[in-house]
Amino acid sequence: MTSDDTALPGRNRSLDTLAVLSPDQAEAVSALLAEAARDDGQQAVSEQGRLRLRGGTREGVRHLLLSAGDTLVGYAQLEDTDPVEAPAAELVVHPAHRGQGHGRALGSALLAATGKRLRVWAHGGHSAARHLAQVLGLTLFRELRQMRRPLTDFDAPEPKLPEGVRVRTFRPGQDDTAWLAANAEAFAHHPEQGSLTQRDLDDRMAEPWFDPEGFFLAERAGELLGFHWTKTHAEEGLGEVYVVGVRPSAQGGGLGRALTTIGLRHLAERGLPTAMLYVDADNTAAVTVYERLGFTTHETDLMYRTES
Repeated sequence: MTSDDTALPGRNRSLDTLAVLSPDQAEAVSALLAEAARDDGQQAVSEQGRLRLRGGTREGVRHLLLSAGDTLVGYAQLEDTDPVEAPAAELVVHPAHRGQGHGRALGSALLAATGKRLRVWAHGGHSAARHLAQVLGLTLFRELRQMRRPLTDFDAPEPKLPEGVRVRTFRPGQDDTAWLAANAEAFAHHPEQGSLTQRDLDDRMAEPWFDPEGFFLAERAGELLGFHWTKTHAEEGLGEVYVVGVRPSAQGGGLGRALTTIGLRHLAERGLPTAMLYVDADNTAAVTVYERLGFTTHETDLMYRTES
């Protein structure tokens, strides 16, 4: 474990930079994130980031804990694993301590830690986040849309699978290796998804929402060609198109649309009133498919980065 306990100017602030959080620290950060989510209406740190709070050291991941006196007022997570892109970060300030320069202090610490080579997510793209990005000298780089559609009237025609393709559900412990390989191929252009490891898969399978009956695999002659992993947000009444992937060799034949329809039918049969998904705004082909399935943009996450 590494720690950098740095005094910051103003308001008795201090910053701890850690490679791993203790159970108490992880609990404190989780409580801060929960308070912020209740106030903002959405999570400030992604699912992947929240999974990294526990479970020991993660290669290339650092946690920044900002305190005012003995009170945890802000948190940032920095990931530096991409061999090409700049390190990526997410940050949040406790709702009761906003407007006091804590966000700028965290942002400045992230810039210093990365040599001013940084990408930062602003989930929801709120005005305060846009202002902070401007103050820190960051420019808009990426737009990730959350799209939704009602499921109460979902009545899609029977999905048409390519010849010889059959769909079954995921078998934990048996399909792990094949799925990781297919995922890496399908998302070779998307390092956040394509670089998932067995540990990342295990983390998700250990979550309360995981249900292999909602994880669909398409195969031909024993070869995994594509998949649709759904996710249920029971408290919000949402079913998620968590991830749909098709191997490059099987793309262009309608398999992705068929898998999407199969997953949406499953979520509708579970009685969930609404479906959601995330898609990059510049992925025109995917956005078009989802719009044809009745999805519309609900909110937007923005990523900012330094120019260098």
